[in-house]
Amino acid sequence: MTVRVPFRSVSLLCACCTSMLLGACSRPHAITQAELVRRSQEMMDAVPAGNQDPWKKYIADDVLCFDEKGRDMNKAALLADLAPMPKGYSGTIKIVNPKSVITSTFAVVSFDEDETETVFGQELHAKYHETDTWAPRNGDWQIVAGQVLRYYEDPAIGTTDSSKFQLYAGTYELAPGTQLVVTVEDGKLFRQRGTGPKTELIPEAGTVFFRKGVEGRTLFHSDAHGKIDTLIDRRNNEDIVWKKVQ
Repeated sequence: MTVRVPFRSVSLLCACCTSMLLGACSRPHAITQAELVRRSQEMMDAVPAGNQDPWKKYIADDVLCFDEKGRDMNKAALLADLAPMPKGYSGTIKIVNPKSVITSTFAVVSFDEDETETVFGQELHAKYHETDTWAPRNGDWQIVAGQVLRYYEDPAIGTTDSSKFQLYAGTYELAPGTQLVVTVEDGKLFRQRGTGPKTELIPEAGTVFFRKGVEGRTLFHSDAHGKIDTLIDRRNNEDIVWKKVQ
């Protein structure tokens, strides 16, 4: 007995098989964390010389990228930002502490970046954290989204006249019932809000202080007669003012 298969069904079957074969051919090979980190390090190694080749290779044309300065950058902006370091400048960026989540359709890799920059023999250091999402593009894995953050670091401890600390001591009020107290203990300045823990105010310069591990500054303001009248909490160039009430 001869079984006749409609031509339309045969055509549909052929089309499906062809589509599956093409999809298999265009699908990139499986990727590993080690390979993703290797590619990322290759890109970092290219930064000092302004070499754009690895970036062109591994960055997708439709990438979404946000850098440590808060800039929203597409691929063209990323490449335009890559230029050789000036004469007398050199540097390295080393990737450490990588973590990843890898599937057949996307891969997320997150790591720290230890940066060393040398400026005419003087060294500067910074630490960043980057998270990239890789996805199949053009038969390979490319970065489709990335975000970079810079770790906060305390400023250098400065010198100040500790004999004036007693002038800063007192009670400051933000609103009725919301107060903080500044005290001097063993030659050091502390602040305490309500029943919370006491935190040392570390001098940075003059009447400017900071708290260890806390972004922002604490400043003391004097009136026209030189008397301390307010404590200022400054963060991102915006101020919260506490009035001295005692």
